[in-house]
Amino acid sequence: MTDIAPPKISRREQILQALAHMLEAEPGARITTAALAREVGVSEAALYRHFPSKAKMFEGLIGFMEETLFSRVKMITQSDGSSQKQCEQILTLLLAFVEKNPGMSRILTGDALSGEIERLRRQVSKLFDRLETELRRILREAEMREGLRTQATPTATANLLMAAAEGRIRQFVRSEFEQPPTQSWDEQWPLLAQALFRDA
Repeated sequence: MTDIAPPKISRREQILQALAHMLEAEPGARITTAALAREVGVSEAALYRHFPSKAKMFEGLIGFMEETLFSRVKMITQSDGSSQKQCEQILTLLLAFVEKNPGMSRILTGDALSGEIERLRRQVSKLFDRLETELRRILREAEMREGLRTQATPTATANLLMAAAEGRIRQFVRSEFEQPPTQSWDEQWPLLAQALFRDA
């Protein structure tokens, strides 16, 4: 039986993986294209053949996050799980994704985007807004579907849930990836749910 070789990744994917790795390996450090080229093992000119700027490389990573997260969010919202369960699954998905990809957390908190163009920060902000919109929609439908209501409005509740998740991501970055964002989450979610949800 012959071994099956792993699929070759494109140079573009290799560059994005190297950037994500550097964001994880050097918390707080600013990534230069020269250092990234060394990490990939190519010249800076070769980097620019695949990405016209460093901003486009960050856009590529943000695009990867959006595609990964929202393809799974869609599966969650199309499942037959309760509204409360769907909210929990979306937040857990976000925290687990960040824990598995520490370098990405620096992009989500804006830490890695310091000194970069404003468009990147807006793109990250839009990602969080989309997640909050999904939570708000689930909460609005909860009363009709299940007779489940929230103590505050769906808008305020969705915002509070996202604030809890974003806070855990920021702690992860601040601890230089020592404090996993899912740590104690299985104990904390029931406390949040108990405080936020009530029967109609």
